[in-house]
Amino acid sequence: AGPGRRPYTPRLVSKRPLGCLFEVVETLVLTVIIFLVIQNFVAQPYRIEQQSMEQTLEPGQYVLIDKLSPRWDDYSRGDIIVFWPPEETHEVPFIKRVIGLPGDRVAIRDGSVYVNGIPLDEPYIFGGPTEPGTQGDVVVVPPDSYFALGDHRSDSTDSRVFGFVARDDIIGRAVVRYWPIGEFTILETPTYTGVPATGPSGVHIGADDREPADATRFRPARAA
Repeated sequence: AGPGRRPYTPRLVSKRPLGCLFEVVETLVLTVIIFLVIQNFVAQPYRIEQQSMEQTLEPGQYVLIDKLSPRWDDYSRGDIIVFWPPEETHEVPFIKRVIGLPGDRVAIRDGSVYVNGIPLDEPYIFGGPTEPGTQGDVVVVPPDSYFALGDHRSDSTDSRVFGFVARDDIIGRAVVRYWPIGEFTILETPTYTGVPATGPSGVHIGADDREPADATRFRPARAA
């Protein structure tokens, strides 16, 4: 060593490995927290397991569920929603399309769906005409509930069978089909000529739509 310089003496590094381990654990914990926050409050993946939304959505495909925007932008007619069905029908979430909003009068007649007396134009339907289910053919949707149907009308367990979908049971709206990657699609909400996207302040009943007073006999869907 040159004059005035002290010889180099390597110092022991005793705490550095523990510091690195702490940083790794801290990063992992933060990552898990962010993941849980996103999945529970922002967005969540969902795998299609049923055939009830053919051919819009096929079994084995994956969609992304938007759980955040419904907090300020309520569900609209035509939205595809994922929700918990009544516990006696299934133990996994269902995916269907919103047809009736709170206050709507929904009727199924001659193979078509009428909302407040106006027939819906539904080009996405697969599997033949729409037939009534065990719950009847006319209903007025109560507050905080929705009438939901599968696009594959002849192979769908939906509001025609188990009744209304309570808003509290909805997980979110499907906004994107992201897998398989070659079938990536933004799931746009359709518009229906003559029928507003939001529920009515008062229900209009068409002349051919009048039914007995027990038309509200559908029961709300219970939480699973």
